[in-house]
Amino acid sequence: MNKTIQLPLQTLNLVAGFMVWVLISSLLPFIKEDIAIPASQLAMVTAIPVVLGSLLRIPLGYLANLYGARIIFMFSFVLLLFPVYFLSEADSVTDLLIGGLFLGIGGAVFSVGVTSLPKYYGKEKHGFVNGVYGAGNLGTAITAFSAPVVATQLGWSLTMKLYLALLGAFILLNFVFGDKTERKVATPLMEQIKGVYKNERMWLFCLFYFITFGSFVAFTIYLPNFLVANFGLEKVDAGLRTAGFIVVATAMRPVGGWLADRFNSLVLLMGVFFGFTVSAILLSFAPSIQLYTVGCLTIAFCAGMGNGVIFKLVPMYFQKQAGIVNGIVSAMGGLGGFFPPLLLAVIYNITGHYAIGFMALSQVALASLVLVIWVYYHDKLSLSNQIIKNTGEGIMVTDTSQKIISVNKAFTKLTGYEQEEVIGKNPNLLKSGLQSKDFYDQMWKSIEKNGFWQGEIWNRRKDGKNYLEWLTITAIKDDSGEVQLYAGMFSDITDQRAESV
Repeated sequence: MNKTIQLPLQTLNLVAGFMVWVLISSLLPFIKEDIAIPASQLAMVTAIPVVLGSLLRIPLGYLANLYGARIIFMFSFVLLLFPVYFLSEADSVTDLLIGGLFLGIGGAVFSVGVTSLPKYYGKEKHGFVNGVYGAGNLGTAITAFSAPVVATQLGWSLTMKLYLALLGAFILLNFVFGDKTERKVATPLMEQIKGVYKNERMWLFCLFYFITFGSFVAFTIYLPNFLVANFGLEKVDAGLRTAGFIVVATAMRPVGGWLADRFNSLVLLMGVFFGFTVSAILLSFAPSIQLYTVGCLTIAFCAGMGNGVIFKLVPMYFQKQAGIVNGIVSAMGGLGGFFPPLLLAVIYNITGHYAIGFMALSQVALASLVLVIWVYYHDKLSLSNQIIKNTGEGIMVTDTSQKIISVNKAFTKLTGYEQEEVIGKNPNLLKSGLQSKDFYDQMWKSIEKNGFWQGEIWNRRKDGKNYLEWLTITAIKDDSGEVQLYAGMFSDITDQRAESV
């Protein structure tokens, strides 16, 4: 019972953490009525909670492995009590910046669940499980919608104080229902980082999550104030529309994880970044509120899908270091929500509109699409190379001038020749002298006519001993039908022939 409740409990923990994380951005239209915030600092006030919420994800993911999710969630919620109360009494921009920085702990708890929950499930369910947990993003929608409604009745200060009760409730829930027996992992932090920081896949995943989760966070903190300032919407209406964006993105996260458990994750990411590219281009033309809604919802759809897919990829490529990689990737995603609002504010101050900012998003998404395609085909090529490298049959590849350009390990084992001894040489160094010239003439006529030859042939090892092999030679052609390479695959059948005689 204690283990089966971990997925719903930790998902609710994330809901609570994210509810607190976006308090300032959700209540900013009300806060501005009491605290004079210069236009140049508006973006900083809303973005600053993202900083600690991103950077803390790396140590929190590591600590979750070391002490278990129960302790880390409780400790995080206790720490959040202080900035929430401090912000409820804020009366200056400095107070908002200081309190907002430590409010970031609410966003940092994300890495706790993605580190802890996979321990309870098989690999074939990791995409869906992390997707369900990631649906805790819904907490931002709850605050974006409900906080403005409550604030119209009670004021923003008292609304913030209500969140103290929420945190207290979750401290108690984790104390009672958290798993005290969770399996711990005590690998030193720096040792884990050293094992992954040179891996190009991790940095590509960081970029992909920087865009998908970063756009989710950025739009969440940027939409309420933007919709009021640029379309003249009521504060509650702006909060409702922002909540709609969050709900779509959140609902698509488990769907993305579920699909990634069943289909190729990289192909799904191609669709995600294509959608990002098209929708960001649409937004760059400063459309009407109707088309703006279409563009935003498309981004919400793609962001949610991408978020779910990426956390299926991480344990696929990093089985032993999934905890630290989850922390680094999620940290980069959080930082992805910090820079866009600041960039958009700077661009707006310079140009008077946001077109360049959205066009930049489209180009980064397009670049990511190209990179995903590269990873997809590179993985296919790597898989082919691994098969060739580790197969039990000897393989030799030559160019059209009969020069050897590649051999595998089995070739060396069967012939005695190391790779460096044969590269650039002609395959006739293996000739046994037992076949006539006519035999080889007939072999090449068959290859020219049929594209391959297959049969028995005597060859000679490096030590001078002859052996009988079963050989298949195939002509590798390009799309125009021109032969580019010849590939030979062979196995030693000397013992089999001796047994049959």
